[in-house]
Amino acid sequence: MRASRAIRIGGTAAGVLMLSACGGGNFRPVSDLPVRIGQPYQIRGTTYVPAADPGYDVLGYASWYGNESGNRTANGERFRPGWVTAAHTTLPLPSYVEVTALDSGRRIVVRVNDRGPFVKGARIIDLSRGAAELLGMKTQGQAPVRVRRIEPSEKDRERLRKGEPARELSPVSGRVLQNLRTQLSRAGF
Repeated sequence: MRASRAIRIGGTAAGVLMLSACGGGNFRPVSDLPVRIGQPYQIRGTTYVPAADPGYDVLGYASWYGNESGNRTANGERFRPGWVTAAHTTLPLPSYVEVTALDSGRRIVVRVNDRGPFVKGARIIDLSRGAAELLGMKTQGQAPVRVRRIEPSEKDRERLRKGEPARELSPVSGRVLQNLRTQLSRAGF
C-alpha cells in the first residue's frame, strides 16, 4: 500500500514538473520575496545605481510598453502586458509605487518588476499596457506623472501579484494637481 501511494505521488510530481516546463518553466514565480536591489549597471553609456529609496517621490513622464509579451522581466518573472506592472531604472524589484496622471489627477498602484526606461530625458517610468489603460494614458503614449514609492496593503499586493488592479484610489484634488503641474513645469519639463 505504501509503495503504490509513493508511486502515485511521484507520478503526480513528475507530471506537475513536466507541465511547468511546457509553460516556460524557467520564469521566476510572481512573488514579493526576495526583494532585489542589484548592482550598478550601464546602458547606452549611462550608469544606473539601484537603491532602496523608501522616500522616492519624483515628477516626470511615463510611457508604456506592451509588445514584449512573454519576455522575462528584470526580476525573472514573465512579462504580461495586461497586468498592472512597470519598469523603473533603480527601485528595488519588486517595489510598489503610486502613479498619478498629472493630466487628470487619476491615481493607481503599480508593481515594479522590470528595469527601464533607458532613454535620456524626463521619462521616469515605463508602465505596462494594463497600467497605462487604468491611468487613462494609453492613447497618449506618454504623459506627465508623479511616481511615489508606497507600501500598499497586503490585499492590494496580492491582487497585483495575481495580475488584478489594486483597490481604486480617489483622484488628487484640483489644488494639489495644480501644484504638481507647476513643480513639473518649473523643473523644465
